[in-house]
Amino acid sequence: MIRKKNDVQFVLLMLVPTLGSILILTYIPAFRGIWMAFQNYNMFDLSDTSFNNFANFRKMAGDSIFLLALKNTVIWVVVSLAAQFVLGFALALLLREPFKGRGLYSGFVFYPWAVSGFIIGLIWRWIFNGSSGVVNDLLMRMGLIKVNIAFLSDPHYALTSAIIANVWYGIPFFAIMILAALQSVPRELYEVAEIDGAGAIARFWKITVPYIKPTLISTTLIRFIWIMNFPEVIFVMTNGGPAGHSHILSTLMIEKIYTIYDYGLGSAIGVVIIGILIVYTITYLKLTGAKSAGDF
Repeated sequence: MIRKKNDVQFVLLMLVPTLGSILILTYIPAFRGIWMAFQNYNMFDLSDTSFNNFANFRKMAGDSIFLLALKNTVIWVVVSLAAQFVLGFALALLLREPFKGRGLYSGFVFYPWAVSGFIIGLIWRWIFNGSSGVVNDLLMRMGLIKVNIAFLSDPHYALTSAIIANVWYGIPFFAIMILAALQSVPRELYEVAEIDGAGAIARFWKITVPYIKPTLISTTLIRFIWIMNFPEVIFVMTNGGPAGHSHILSTLMIEKIYTIYDYGLGSAIGVVIIGILIVYTITYLKLTGAKSAGDF
């Protein structure tokens, strides 16, 4: 009994540094940010940091750039997530079957996931460059355009260009996770189903999908959160421009805090992001039948 008590105390003691780090680096800044969302907190004028109730939120709701960023965020997340999932799933299915050079091809496919978002932004900024980019060069050679397209400074193409870069970056995540799940499906299940006369499509929907459903749910949930909070590519490629047309909520929040130093308004946008993520997570888990993030 004494030994068990000592073991529990030892485990709790070992958890103190980790829990302390999480508290200091995550929860305290988060609560501080929520606190500032209801304050007049501009670094250019710290003479009055009093509470302003919901003034920051009213100002935010009346800002056309915020409303555009909110709309862009929906497009950014939905299109990126759907494309990454479908293409990642397809890649995982292709890589599941053995073929010559699969290891080399897998390394090439998974390469983008090893590169930082900043580097991804630089690569795709060059690809979509309005004067000497790869895309313009290819379109010119194919005779599809007569003059270069300013992809990153045209309101019609800026966000789309960033989404393409984000999709390319995120495909490997789904491919890696789904491939690992596919390889865990017992071959015996497919053999029995084939003996019973089930075709490839039936085996996919009746065996593969149900078996890897936990992975599909968890990866989709995680990736949604990451995409929602992934400003690097947009910042490097377009910096939210032109005239705010490629801003999403996370890039707009950073601009408010680090460009105009309005910590109150920036924090209010952060609170909106947190609210969206909480609502999405709860709704998603209910729709997928999971009671918690770890219960699939």
